Amino acid sequence: MQKEDHLKDKSNFRKIIIPYLKKNIVITGIAGYYFIGLILYLFADTDILIPCIWYTLFDIRCPGCGLTRAFIHLLSLDFTAAWHSNPLIFIVLPGMSYYIIRDFVLFVKKNK
Repeated sequence: MQKEDHLKDKSNFRKIIIPYLKKNIVITGIAGYYFIGLILYLFADTDILIPCIWYTLFDIRCPGCGLTRAFIHLLSLDFTAAWHSNPLIFIVLPGMSYYIIRDFVLFVKKNK
């Protein structure tokens, strides 16, 4: 019985998750790059993340500057440091999470 459930879970993964990732290939690629960059930054002190173009060109911080550092601080559960890096993370992260979950639920409902 458990083996059948495990096979059913794999089948659901192939039928739902993989088509969703293919449909959103650009977002999947960006998220994958960001995830790999964060892992390398956290565990190997290697920074491959894209720098802020606005700050690079004009030497002025944009509203998005510090979001990556804030996200890293949130992963470490250091909320104060996340706030000091960029308080916008507390709006952006829940907003993006809501958007992704809503998009996924709509995709599943549409493809049943």
